[in-house]
Amino acid sequence: MSNLNKSLNFYLKRGISCRNLSFLTRKVDDNSKRNSVVKEAERVVGYPTSFLSLRWILNDEIANVATHIRKLIGTNHPLLKTAKNLILRNEQPTWGLIVLLVSKLAGLNSKFSELECDRTADILHSQRIIAEVTEMIRTSHLIHKGLINLEPHDKNFSDLNFGNKLALLSGDYLLSSSFNEVAKLKNFHVQETISSTLRDLAESEFIGLRNKHNEPIPSKPLPVQENINIPLEFGVKPFKLEHVLGNMRAEWTLRNVLSGGSLLGKCCQCALILANHESRVQELGYSFGRNLALAWQAALEKELFREEKFSLVSAPVMLHLETDSSFYKEIEKGLSEDHEINYDQVRKIVLGGPGLEKTAQLQSEFTEEALDTLDKFPNNESKVALVNIVNSL
Repeated sequence: MSNLNKSLNFYLKRGISCRNLSFLTRKVDDNSKRNSVVKEAERVVGYPTSFLSLRWILNDEIANVATHIRKLIGTNHPLLKTAKNLILRNEQPTWGLIVLLVSKLAGLNSKFSELECDRTADILHSQRIIAEVTEMIRTSHLIHKGLINLEPHDKNFSDLNFGNKLALLSGDYLLSSSFNEVAKLKNFHVQETISSTLRDLAESEFIGLRNKHNEPIPSKPLPVQENINIPLEFGVKPFKLEHVLGNMRAEWTLRNVLSGGSLLGKCCQCALILANHESRVQELGYSFGRNLALAWQAALEKELFREEKFSLVSAPVMLHLETDSSFYKEIEKGLSEDHEINYDQVRKIVLGGPGLEKTAQLQSEFTEEALDTLDKFPNNESKVALVNIVNSL
C-alpha cells in the first residue's frame, strides 16, 4: 500500500506542478491524449461513458425522435448539429463521468447494503443515477438552446418550425424522465438541489440584453472593478444583478454558472449527499464541479472563436470589452432592427486585442481553483484521473 501511495503522490505532484503550463504545451495529438485520459477515468469507475445514456437512447420515444431528425437534413436547423455533437462528443469526458469520479474520490461515509452499492467500483447505484441525470439534463438544455426565432416569410419555414417543435418536445422528454429518476431516489435534499439546477438553466436565458435574433449580447461595460464577489458560490448567497452586469468578468461568470457550472457543481454535491458526507465535503464537490465547468467553457470558447460563428457573450469578446469599451458600439448594432452585426469585423478586432490572452488566463484561474479543491481530498486513483482531465482541457 505504501508503494501505491508513493506512486500516486508522484503523479499528483507532477500533474499539479505542470498545470499552469498546460494550455501552452498542447500538441497536435491533443484529442488522442484526451481520449486516453477519458478511457483511464472510465476504467477507474468501471463504467464506460457511453453506458450513461444508453438506456435512454434505446427506447421507443428516442428512436421515434431520431427518425424525425432525419427529415431536417438540408434545413440547417441547429438541432442537427446538436445531435451530431452529442453522438461524436469529440473525445470529451462527459459530465456524468466527472460525477462518478467525484463519488469514488470521496468514497462512502457510512455503511451501505450490498443492494445499494456496486462493490466493484465502490460507487452507489444512486450515484450512477445522478451521473445519468446530469447527462440528460445537460443534453436537454443543449437541445432546447437549438430553438430558433422564425418569421412566416422565412425560407423553409415549415421544416424549421418542425425542427423547433422536435427540439422542444425531445428536450422536455429528457427533462421529465430525468426528474422521474430523481424522484425515485426519495431524498428530499437531492430533489431540491437538482430542481434548483433547472431554475438556474432557465434564469441563464434571461440575463442581460438580446438582439433581434434573440441572441444574448453583453451589457454595456462599466469601469473595471476589483474584488467583485462572483455570484452563486456554494449555498444561497443573494446578490444584486445590477452589480454584476457590465462588469465583464463577473457577468461572464454569472452567465456560465447559471448555464452549466451550477448543474455540474450541484450534481457532484448530490452524489456526496447520497454517500452521507457532511456539508464541508459537499461544498468541496460543488466547488470542484463549478470551477471545472467554467474552465471547460473558457477553453471551449477560446478554441471555437477562431473557427466558427461565436457568441457575443463568449469570454474573448467580453474580456476585450474590459480594455476597449468603445468596441461596444459594434456590439450595439445588434439591437437595431436595421443593422446586422458584422461577426468577421468583431473577430478581427478581438484577435487584435487582449481578449484571447485574457480568456486563457481566465481558464487558468478556474483550472487552478479546481485543482486546489482536489488537493483537499484524499489521494487515490480517482484523484489522479480528475487531475489528468483538468490538465487535458
